[in-house]
Amino acid sequence: MSELLQKIQEMGVVPVVVLNDSMDAMPLAKALCEGGLPCAEVTFRTDAAEESIRIMAKQFPDMLIGAGTVLTIDQVDRAVSAGAKFIVSPGFDPEIVDYCLKKDIFVLPGCITPSEVAQAIKRGLEVVKFFPAEQFGGVATIKALAAPYTNVKFMPTGGINAKNLPDYLEFKKIVACGGSWMVKGDMIAAGEFDKIKKMTQEAVELVKKIRQ
Repeated sequence: MSELLQKIQEMGVVPVVVLNDSMDAMPLAKALCEGGLPCAEVTFRTDAAEESIRIMAKQFPDMLIGAGTVLTIDQVDRAVSAGAKFIVSPGFDPEIVDYCLKKDIFVLPGCITPSEVAQAIKRGLEVVKFFPAEQFGGVATIKALAAPYTNVKFMPTGGINAKNLPDYLEFKKIVACGGSWMVKGDMIAAGEFDKIKKMTQEAVELVKKIRQ
């Protein structure tokens, strides 16, 4: 397992962040780091994503920052240039996956079917994203996919929160879960970074409790 993947597994939760204003990047990164989760998947759903990644990477060089909702090769290049250490895509796009592998960029493509998982394995991927997790059967579906594909692990994202996190992390084939419950858009917009820090700390404690 790569060092980056090891870090993600140790954290257990990857905060999935949507930033509408890059001015929020630094206080958010600070809250996550102080809360015990020096990690963020900044989604490319907004115009502020690229600059937000750049700010986080510069101000918090030890933070594990990835780019999410990556839909094009151009976005891969922009994200990595800004400082993203990994790429996450919502679906399995062969062009994006092959490009990342060629460039030695860590990539987590979205897979929800056996065919997509098979394509990931063929390319030597150890871990895939499972999205949207809750809408596609959650842990039960992941267990069904893991049965024939014994060497692949999953990072589910979508509909995961503090209540159902234990259901996911108790299954050994899940390295970590992506979640936005501790970094909700309304909290970021309201500048409630102390609340984000507190909820991040609670998520860290929950992971420890589940995995002890």
